[in-house]
Amino acid sequence: MELEGFSERLMRHLDFIEYRRIEAHEDFEEVEQLRYKTYKAAGMIPRSAHSMIDEADFDPHAYVFGIYYFEELVSTIRLHHVTVEHPRSQSEQVFPDVIESYLNAGLSLIDPARFAADPAFAAELPILPYITLRPSIVAAAYFRADRVLQPVRPSHAAFYKRVFYAETVVERRMTEVYGRELTLMATNTHKTGSKLLSRYPFFDSGVYERRLMFGRGEGGLSTAPLTILPSARLVAAGKVTGAVAGRDY
Repeated sequence: MELEGFSERLMRHLDFIEYRRIEAHEDFEEVEQLRYKTYKAAGMIPRSAHSMIDEADFDPHAYVFGIYYFEELVSTIRLHHVTVEHPRSQSEQVFPDVIESYLNAGLSLIDPARFAADPAFAAELPILPYITLRPSIVAAAYFRADRVLQPVRPSHAAFYKRVFYAETVVERRMTEVYGRELTLMATNTHKTGSKLLSRYPFFDSGVYERRLMFGRGEGGLSTAPLTILPSARLVAAGKVTGAVAGRDY
């Protein structure tokens, strides 16, 4: 009953959330400011960073999202769709051996990075991490990815294990970029996807929302609208199609 209550609270918060794919210059400026504020508060500013926006933000397999709560930017995340044809990702820099192993096995990956949540809102809105990480689950459904990666600080590993059924792939590895250790975890979408969506239905999404979030037109040009509204409640009510047929996500 307690979990049902928590899940419903998350679903209610989604009614006030908008996702925006960040592609305009002025939007990137706002994201850069939020990243800097968040990383500075956590003592995680990259050692050699001249800017909190980098080339990876404009990679053709990268998707940067701003999460707006009552029309105010409260968090952001960048996702890479990683395939053997396009292996570039944030985790590749720290865990190249693991990424190579996954790709050699023919797996496709979703690699979240640049997670940043406004410290003031994070203190008042403890469900913010769930809402910010939701696009990684939507991406797994859209691209039918085999794994969702979680390169996280060791102290955060328990959260990802509990919520995303993530397994530890690399216990600890020192990063030159941040001068801190990271743990690499991964969610197996085949084994745990249906269980995750059943437990936390607000992670589910309709086919139309997935296309709005990750669809690109000819030449990789964006077709994303300014605002993307979460569709989890419509999926739960049976008004739109949810989980991918034949797959856990």
